[in-house]
Amino acid sequence: MILALATALLAAQNPAGPKPEDTEVWSPKVPVVTPGAYTPAPPPSDAIVLFDGKDLSQWATVHDGSPARWKVHDGIITVDKSSGNIQTRRSFGSYQLHLEWRIPADITGEGQARGNSGLFLASTGDGDAGYELQIMDSYHNETYVNGQVGAVYKQTAPLANPARKPGEWQSYDVVWNAPIFGADGTVTRPATVTALMNGVLVQDHTVLKGPTLYIGQPHYAPHGREPIKLQAHGDKSAPISFRNIWVRELP
Repeated sequence: MILALATALLAAQNPAGPKPEDTEVWSPKVPVVTPGAYTPAPPPSDAIVLFDGKDLSQWATVHDGSPARWKVHDGIITVDKSSGNIQTRRSFGSYQLHLEWRIPADITGEGQARGNSGLFLASTGDGDAGYELQIMDSYHNETYVNGQVGAVYKQTAPLANPARKPGEWQSYDVVWNAPIFGADGTVTRPATVTALMNGVLVQDHTVLKGPTLYIGQPHYAPHGREPIKLQAHGDKSAPISFRNIWVRELP
């Protein structure tokens, strides 16, 4: 997602062009589901551990490739909004991913400006380029349904809203099937994602229309294996934290 300032500048330059709200969907509302208790488990034996609670050696800053500068403390990572997005040093095709995050207990703001971040299943370029599975505080916090937690951002609303209250750890378990392109650049298999949040299915083999966009309609451009990206969103709320991140590559 792009910062409000960039949006305002774009609107001023092209007042008749696409606007962010053009792709917002507000209804029907997503049903709220209370998730069951969760106990963290160790990664499987064949997993690539992307964060083990010790360091960010598997991650780099997106805009310049330098070592990731988010804050590692007490076995977790806390977003450093001033240093921008981070992404894995390795690139991936299709995979199974586990990730946990926590919204600060004292989070402030509302809508998209409340605990906002994102899991980019494939980072196709600088900034927020790629395919985003939304992360934000959707516990008693309304926004457009295709932009709340569990959404394929601006494409597909989640099947349920199993958000825990701020201060509690939450989890994603994701199966990502990367898109496949022919020699001429056409899509021979679109990307799909299946995702469980806090053990509740929120995306069921969802077919993506292309990378996720803040403004405009998605469309594919050919690419290969790509890094996994985490977003340092520019909203003014307190930064969120992550832990226990691992991935299993799939054929």
